[in-house]
Order: sequence, then C-alpha cells, then structure tokens
Amino acid sequence: MNAPAHAPLRLPRPVPQALLEALQQRFGAQYSSALAVREQHGRDEGSISAPPPAAVVFAESTQDVQDAVRLAAQHAVPVIAYGAGSSLEGHLLAVQGGISIDVGRMNHVLSIDADDLTVTVQPGITRKALNEAIKDTGLFFPIDPGADASIGGMAATRASGTNAVRYGTMRENVLALQVVTASGEVIRTGTRAKKSSAGYDLTRLMVGSEGTLGLFTEVTVRLYPLPEAVSAAICSFPSIEAAVRTVIQTIQLGVPIARVELIDVNSVRVVNAHSKLNLREEPMLLMEFHGSPTGVQEQAETVQAIAQEFGGNAFEWATTPEERTRLWTARHNAYFAAVQSRPGCKAISTDTCVPISRLADCLLESVHEADASGLPYFLVGHVGDGNFHFGYLLDPNAPEERERAEALNHQLVARALSMGGTCTGEHGVGVHKMGFLVDEAGTGAVEMMRAIKRALDPQNILNPGKIFAL
Repeated sequence: MNAPAHAPLRLPRPVPQALLEALQQRFGAQYSSALAVREQHGRDEGSISAPPPAAVVFAESTQDVQDAVRLAAQHAVPVIAYGAGSSLEGHLLAVQGGISIDVGRMNHVLSIDADDLTVTVQPGITRKALNEAIKDTGLFFPIDPGADASIGGMAATRASGTNAVRYGTMRENVLALQVVTASGEVIRTGTRAKKSSAGYDLTRLMVGSEGTLGLFTEVTVRLYPLPEAVSAAICSFPSIEAAVRTVIQTIQLGVPIARVELIDVNSVRVVNAHSKLNLREEPMLLMEFHGSPTGVQEQAETVQAIAQEFGGNAFEWATTPEERTRLWTARHNAYFAAVQSRPGCKAISTDTCVPISRLADCLLESVHEADASGLPYFLVGHVGDGNFHFGYLLDPNAPEERERAEALNHQLVARALSMGGTCTGEHGVGVHKMGFLVDEAGTGAVEMMRAIKRALDPQNILNPGKIFAL
C-alpha cells in the first residue's frame, strides 16, 4: 500500500511581485499580505503543516473571484479557496504556494424556492447560518458534518455527517453550481429540476473535487420539510461490538432512523469532562428519530428492543429541543474535548467507510490495534452508513508517536479497502490520503482523474498538490 504524503510534493512556485501589486490595486482593503492573515489561511484543523500563502483576497462577489483567478492565471500562480477552515486533510494548505481566496464574505442566501424544496446560496454561508435563514419556511438543510462548515466547502469535499443515514450526503443534495474555472470563466452546472439526462453530469464531477477543478460561487441544494416530531435517545452498551451489532440490525431491518452515532468509552470520558455531562462511561449510541409522532414512537420502540437483545441499557430519552441540542453539541465537540484532554497534543483524525455488513469486523480489529499501540485515541462514528473516525492524540515533539499514529491510520485504511470500503468516507483526500487513493481506485482510474484535471486546469493552478500529484 502506498504511503500517505505529508509534505509538499514540489517546491512552492514563485509569486511575482507584479501579481501582488495587481491584486492590491484591484482589491484594496480586500487584499492582505500580513503574516498573521496569511498564517490563518494556511492551516486547517488537521495536523499537516505547510508555508502560508503569499497573500489573501477576501472575495465579496463572483466578479471578485473571477478577477483574482484571471490575475493568478496570467502568472501561473496557484489559487486556493478558503471557506471556514474546518477541513482535516490539508485541503486549504498552500503546498505549492500561491494566493488564498477567502469566500467567507460571500455568505448570502440568494433565493429560496420553498415550493420546489431548494435554496441557492453563496459558498461562504455556513450550514448553521443557512438553517437560521430558512427557519420560517418550515424547511431545513440536513447535512451536518459536525463543524459549522461553509456550504461551498461541504460541496467541495462531498461532506456528509450525522444525518447522512437518512438524508444522504452532499453528492445527493447539491443540484446546481456556479463555478469559476481555471481561466476565470463562469459556468453553470445542473438545474433546480430533480433529474436530468442532459450531457455529462458536471455537478457530480465538481462536487468532491476539493477545489481542484473550479471555485464555487453559487450552490443550489435540496431542502426538506421539518419533521413533525423529533426524538433523541442515548443507550449504553457493555461493548463496542454490542453497540455496532445493534446498528447493523437496525439498518438491515429498514428502520428509517435519522441519526445514529457511536462514541467509545474514551470519547464519553472526554465529553463528560469538556461538556460537564454525566453520561455513563461505556460505549454509547446517540440516536435521533424523525417523522410523525406515531412513526417516531414505533421507530424508537423497535430500536430499543433491538438494543436490549445486545445488552443495551440506560436507554434515555431527550425529547425537548434543549436536551437534544445539549447531547448533539457534546457529540460535535468530541474532537475538541479529546484534544483538550491531552494539553499540547495534536490529533491525527482519520475516517473510513465500509459496507454495513463489515462494520463490526473493521471496527473491532481497529480498536484492538489502537489499544495495543498505547497511544491515546478516541472513536466516533456515523455508523448508520458504515462511516467512522479515529482520532490519535500525539505529542508533536515526539516523532515516534506520529510514526505510531500514521501506522495505525495505514492499517485502518488497508483493512477498510480489503473489506470493500473506502479510504475516506467524508473528510476527502486532500494531502494526507493521496497515496491511499491509488490503492482504492487503481492507477487507471487515477490517471483518468489526472486527464480531467489537465484538461480543465492546464496550468495546474487550482489547489495543486491535492488528491493526486501531476
């Protein structure tokens, strides 16, 4: 199996002073070359380091993005889109130098088409801000990767998260895009129609391309009616296997559960300390049910009966919005709770996804390896669709710990691939998993991806050094 990359694959390209002066002249106060600003835009939530970009442009319109890309293209200088900075695999790092285009100010809702259950937004709006903006329509946007990520970033990485078991991922929920290409041209892909047979599916090509084929300036996504009733529950188990077997049987029986999250005992412990909770310190499932009051009750009773078969206990309900929010906030803060549990540590957070029938085998073997390593770790998973995450906590000044963590990650990915899974269920490839993509897709498929990249971005200026090397 190929080793993952951790450093730039080539030296940063020079950024001519003429380009920096042209950007400053065009953008004025929307341009910055201050070190603090560049450093902010040169790191994400992952553990990989790279030099910061040479400058940052704060785009406020599609025209701004066009002009920045056109100026960069004249000098063959890389451009990297920046949204909320919440990625984990080095997506926004300037590994080949260049400029960062921050779309955070492009954060408006452009149109709400409630009758068609769609909304069109600018890429910088975050998922929480979007739901706040549409709350009076009786609709909501369900994709929830945990972090308050930008919609553009979520589309670029094909994000999913806790609700994916019922509502799908960004792949299913992005209907149309406005994209600035490598030459600075603006194109549109897709429509608000539910389906189309017109030509190549460019929307699906762009979703998950991690900023390597174009910069999104508008995104049209599906919305869903707010469920009539919502109920959440937690249930503790004597072992991870018991919890996972409960999930497998629930999915195989066709129970339309909205969310089902696994957190291991390490995660429960740090979440209790961080969020001042008193959760039972055992492997736990957090579940949520959407539908009519009768339907929600039937779903919950079915899952509770399945859980009891596998030794589930302390089945507790959270029926008020405040109680549900408290539980899910604690779950979403698991990453930060774990990092704070070992002061000064760095977390290598990885994810894989396997067919639901192989979930227990993959998880249990991976837990056994992590326990044997002696390295502190935590485990969380959107296990309803076979997706889970390990976070290995390491001392950044101890190279042997990083080596151990990377070895665990390597073994985890190899296991998932051998079971018909993927090297990444939702984080994306970025820099960290470039070698694994070849193992998963094969050299022929990766070469086809390279051919598409070369055709659409002949100067290789759009987020170069990500997904694969050119």
